[in-house]
Amino acid sequence: MSHLSYLSVSTWSLHRLLGPLRWTVWDESARARKTVIQEQPELLNLLDLPEEAAKRGFKAVEICHFHFPSTDSAYLEQLKKAFVSAGISFDTLLLDYGDLSTADSERAEADMSFMREWIRAASIAGAKRTRIVAGEAQPGDAEALERTAGRLLQLAEFAETLSVQIITENFKALTSTGESCMRLMDKVGGKVGLITDFGNFGGERKYTELAMTIPVSVGIHAKSECDEQGYPDEAEFQRCLEAVRQSGFDGSFVIIYDGPGDMWAGIDRVRRLVEPVLA
Repeated sequence: MSHLSYLSVSTWSLHRLLGPLRWTVWDESARARKTVIQEQPELLNLLDLPEEAAKRGFKAVEICHFHFPSTDSAYLEQLKKAFVSAGISFDTLLLDYGDLSTADSERAEADMSFMREWIRAASIAGAKRTRIVAGEAQPGDAEALERTAGRLLQLAEFAETLSVQIITENFKALTSTGESCMRLMDKVGGKVGLITDFGNFGGERKYTELAMTIPVSVGIHAKSECDEQGYPDEAEFQRCLEAVRQSGFDGSFVIIYDGPGDMWAGIDRVRRLVEPVLA
């Protein structure tokens, strides 16, 4: 392992603490996006998160777009200041909505425009990267893969003018197999990065697929399978980490916990398994 790997945390791992979730959905009948608010208590303000994460020894944070209470420039500037004063990195803004694989050009244009707005927001808030979902089409759909690659490259070109890198993830249908991820990476020719999430490949081929995508990934979402008490399946998780050990990976390990109980305690249980790989 290179000494360059470091520990990060995603706001998804704290999603019961950060107040309302503002989900973006496509309303087909209105042919427009809408926001669906899932009410939750705010036990931790997003602006306080950088300092809290730094205090707990994290070097970086990833923020899901549905956790932003505002995208006003003034708010985004405040968030940037919070990261600077905490001395940690705002690595990735995780945009959770959008389908770049769609053959519906009106929907694609609406989604692209939405993505550009969030890339601008990422830039103002000081995020290094924006994670864009590759798409909802099936992984074997060659035409959908072409559409996604073309649109990702357009977004990457736009983002570069704002000093933001575009990355995607093995998340949602189009990139749900290792082969499909690698075909997409091949088409974008190094202009778009990748996150590999341990939890998003499944079945018998999971570890083979992790071994394919981890070497070309800038970040790993270290998500473990948990029991109903929120304790990780350690043997399964070690198999995922073994794929990392073999790969020479040197990016961020982002702790993902979405099990029951105290979320910081859940994060710590996963972190304890990851830290020996960082050493």
